[in-house]
Amino acid sequence: MNSDIGQMLVDAKVLTPAQIAEARKQMSTSGETLDLSLQRLGFIKDKELLDFLGQMFNVPPVDLRDTLVEAGVLDLVPVEVASRFRVVPIRRQGRVLAIAMTNPTDIYAVDDIKFITGLEVQQYVSTEGMIKEAIARYYNNSTEALDKLFKDFEEEQVEVVEESEETGDQGGLTENAPVVKLVNTFIAEAVRKRASDIHVEPYEKTLRVRYRIDGTLYEMMAPPHRMRGSITSRLKIMAELDIAEKRMPQDGNIKIRVQEKTIDLRVSSLPTIFGEKIVLRILDKGNLNMDLTAFGFDPAALKHIERAIRAPWGMVLVTGPTGSGKTTTLYSALSAINSPEMNIITAEDPVEYNLEGINQVNMHEAIGLTFATALRAFLRQDPNIIMVGEIRDLETAAIAVKAALTGHLVLSTLHTNDAPSSISRMIDMGIQPFLVASSVKLIVAQRLVRRICAQCKERVDYHPEVLDELGLTAKDRQEIAFFRGKGCERCAGTGYAGRQGLYEVMPVSPSISRMILDHKPIEEIKRKAEEEGMMTLRADGIRNIRKGITTVEDVIRETSNY
Repeated sequence: MNSDIGQMLVDAKVLTPAQIAEARKQMSTSGETLDLSLQRLGFIKDKELLDFLGQMFNVPPVDLRDTLVEAGVLDLVPVEVASRFRVVPIRRQGRVLAIAMTNPTDIYAVDDIKFITGLEVQQYVSTEGMIKEAIARYYNNSTEALDKLFKDFEEEQVEVVEESEETGDQGGLTENAPVVKLVNTFIAEAVRKRASDIHVEPYEKTLRVRYRIDGTLYEMMAPPHRMRGSITSRLKIMAELDIAEKRMPQDGNIKIRVQEKTIDLRVSSLPTIFGEKIVLRILDKGNLNMDLTAFGFDPAALKHIERAIRAPWGMVLVTGPTGSGKTTTLYSALSAINSPEMNIITAEDPVEYNLEGINQVNMHEAIGLTFATALRAFLRQDPNIIMVGEIRDLETAAIAVKAALTGHLVLSTLHTNDAPSSISRMIDMGIQPFLVASSVKLIVAQRLVRRICAQCKERVDYHPEVLDELGLTAKDRQEIAFFRGKGCERCAGTGYAGRQGLYEVMPVSPSISRMILDHKPIEEIKRKAEEEGMMTLRADGIRNIRKGITTVEDVIRETSNY
């Protein structure tokens, strides 16, 4: 923090000259920054100081300890530039780079960063202590930053406990070992920040940990490179993997308790040229929303879905790319129709969440337990409802269609861009059009977009070219108020909090069945579905923009084929 800030705190009557003098005296012996000395002496709290800086510079303050740095933005600003100007890049939105600065009025720093990155700059203010800690954490692999992380972890008293019969076995490590504390720390932090995945990635000279939150990867920490082997071994021991096998991919599971919650972690190791990359998928059933009515479906679309999943037979398909929430939608549909009168069996690869009252089967291709094999066995188990994790081949598709036509309700997923394309995918697999037309009753295509943080939501304007890309009419542009999150403590500076589904729901009506039988092109089937009331993914995205739920950028990105 520069020397003028101390005087400004005095001028604003926030602190006294004696307090500033005492803090400066402490600085000379401790080597701390002025803000850290003031806080350690108890003269001012970090939140009060941040608010003061925000008011003084008239820019938003940012707490870098709780702010997620987007993956890739650190590469835009070299470490020497960050250290010289005391700045940290936070995130990028289009042509705008958000940066935290100790002095947002430093026009030379802003101009240099604009020149280096080729982007416009949006300034935020933070304390010098936070800036230095962030630079050390993200750029320098600092042991000091690691020690600070451990200190924060202990102060928060977050417990991560393995649920194992051999509770005392730590693979030769004690709970106080640095690697155990570090692994516990980033798992606990990931759960606290609602992350869906943790990536532990080794490179030639660095090691980084990233979280995927609301579908976006954020760089969280860079532990010392020397710890990469220890961290990998620790995670593999927890997942009961072979720590001696470093040449082949492995998969395992960890069951832990974090803050009294039981969490399942699905662990995957992948050998890279610089060591094993570990990805942990966080399966927190407490965050699983099973209420279809809370998904944000258009009311008419929701009625079609409820009618289809309560039918005695037929096939319901959910389609979309990996990570678009298809499994969650299927789980929610099963939960809605689950009852003691129903025999429900699922084939999954793998089972992500345990559902009470439903028979779930894990696929195991190595021993021949495939979707097709499981489906054949299911038909001998007197099922009412069958869920197939994914239709990947003709054999699975043929058995699923047969089941749907012989008095069973079949739910499954496909990988296609939109609902109508699922028809052509089934036919391309080798299913006869008359079987597709007879068995498929409803297709849902979906995507996930990020929800704007309600706490820091602010109105914004967009360039006409961006709105042209979205396909808005002149009337829409006049009626719709556009919003974006500017970043706050609640959303960790991202501007987003949670995700929202976009849905394209296509019932296979009698007229669409006839078009399938007549081998009509998918473009014609799509037009007919829209005539009958189907809302496309892009149209549903615009509906959510109109409601102030998501941003134009997210809808364009997730519905780019429209």
